[in-house]
Amino acid sequence: MKKYTMETTVGIFLVFGLLCIGYMTVKLGHISLLGDNAYSLFARFTTVTGLRAGSLVYISGIEVGRVERLTMDQENQKAIVEIRIRKDIKIYDDAMASIKTEGLIGDMYLSIDPGGGGNPLKPGESITETQPAVDIAALISKYAFGDVKKPEESNAAKKGKP
Repeated sequence: MKKYTMETTVGIFLVFGLLCIGYMTVKLGHISLLGDNAYSLFARFTTVTGLRAGSLVYISGIEVGRVERLTMDQENQKAIVEIRIRKDIKIYDDAMASIKTEGLIGDMYLSIDPGGGGNPLKPGESITETQPAVDIAALISKYAFGDVKKPEESNAAKKGKP
């Protein structure tokens, strides 16, 4: 009888462990099992360097969604970003999406100024005002190799002084 008690205890522990692993997989993978509580919007950028599927979407510093997918519009030569936003968040047609960096060399994320002067965007519509990320590496290399002029140098050049 003692043998069955030990096997039962191990079996219960094993089932509990598998349930915990399954729960963590769903939570960390951001998988929705019981229904979708988000809607899709699109934004077109000239460049999305550093942004990837799964990047966070913030409004006023609050996480409101994730980047679902990055694709290419061959006709207009623009990158299309599909964004999943929580259903309780309203984005308006005068919203602006910009790609930003967490710190100097951190991950890229999408920041949205939701607007408010227009009509709410419906699922599948696009945010028309976008701003690509600032290329910090290019700015640093310009500064390091002397391509950036000091303000007094550029003013003197405009006046024709050496």
